[in-house]
Amino acid sequence: MSARTRRTRRWVAAIAAIGLGAALLTGCSGDGREVIRFTFSKREALDFMNKVVSDYNASQDRVTVQMDTSGVDVVSASFVRGNPPDIMLANYNFEVARFVERCALSDLTGTTAASSTREDLQPLMDQYGSCAGRISALPYSVMASSVIYNKEIFAQHGLQVPTTWSELLAVCDTLKNAGVTPFYATFKDDWTIGQGWYDYAAGGSLDVVDFFSRLKAEGADAGPDAAVSFSKDFAEPMSKMLQLTGTYVNSDADSRGYGDGNLAFAQGKAAMYLQGPWAFSEIAKTSPDLQLGTFPLPMTDDPKDLAVRVNMDLAAMIPEGSHHQQAARDFLEYLYQPQIIQAYNASQLGFTPTKDAAAPDDPRIAGMIPYYDQAKVYQGPSVLVPKTIPVFNYAQAMVLGADPGGILRTMDQDWARIAFRQSASSQPDAAETKESGR
Repeated sequence: MSARTRRTRRWVAAIAAIGLGAALLTGCSGDGREVIRFTFSKREALDFMNKVVSDYNASQDRVTVQMDTSGVDVVSASFVRGNPPDIMLANYNFEVARFVERCALSDLTGTTAASSTREDLQPLMDQYGSCAGRISALPYSVMASSVIYNKEIFAQHGLQVPTTWSELLAVCDTLKNAGVTPFYATFKDDWTIGQGWYDYAAGGSLDVVDFFSRLKAEGADAGPDAAVSFSKDFAEPMSKMLQLTGTYVNSDADSRGYGDGNLAFAQGKAAMYLQGPWAFSEIAKTSPDLQLGTFPLPMTDDPKDLAVRVNMDLAAMIPEGSHHQQAARDFLEYLYQPQIIQAYNASQLGFTPTKDAAAPDDPRIAGMIPYYDQAKVYQGPSVLVPKTIPVFNYAQAMVLGADPGGILRTMDQDWARIAFRQSASSQPDAAETKESGR
């Protein structure tokens, strides 16, 4: 190939690239279709969602959906630059919900997708924030987690799934007396304590929505001595948590992490394990035929208090800043077609948040279905505080021997500082006065 030919080809490639870039900037593809950017945050489900996007693009000739998996930090920056994605399916947490609080997401009230979702899940969405008068985000996938238990070990010792705190202690004592470790714990990894032991203990003991609603109402008066506080409301749940972790777990829990736990539990080294359904695939690598089930951790002696921990694993949102609102809505409706949203959740062992969705058919999570169906669910308290409060570290410190009373008071002080800053920022004159007085 001559040098002139190579230069010609480079010029042709450069011109093509410029043409493509111009098309994307104007929102049109080379074939005249409207191009929308779709942000998707769940990397383990990329194969599934890539197929959905491909099928949608092939189903019509007006819109081309382009997948964007750059992550929440890049998405946040795109809002600042005034170039947000056209539609998002993202894990619903404080990082994403701040767009809701700032009314930076369009109202989805009139969509068929919105009318199909369960109303009883809205309080969980609102825990992160809301924009008055609009539905800014719709749940797409709900992930539920609870105690995973080995059905074979339970059957060998004639045990029934406990539904009260007293029954749980009796099961633990029976197992321990028979030489079986009741719970396999992985205290080396703080997140496994936070999302499991801490969340299940608190969520099984009190009304999480009500607690955080009352805590936020304290405003700048929040603190250890307030009427509502971690010190007061979480004291008993943490005491019970420490009773379990101090008596009924593997002796080497302090040095064991998530990977260790999956392997040990797969090998039958404990009867119960506090993890979410994401652990099933890891356990199955060692013991694919292990008979497993799930049940909510009982923390009171009233079975009516039983509930499972959930998180909004994915929520759908369309930014106000999108220049392709109608095209984004068309794709939103496509995503919420029953055959697509239900197939997605089945692939991830998630629960479908639409009104007429079928229950999951995986027997391993069947024990959580009645509670999800009756909305006996709570979001983990560990994810309902700003990231500046290191809850996972605090939970780990408690199970490793730190004074729980002191830890909870520290959490109250952390919360109070955040509440004070929020109060001060809403009253600039007072804030400026306080700053000048330092």
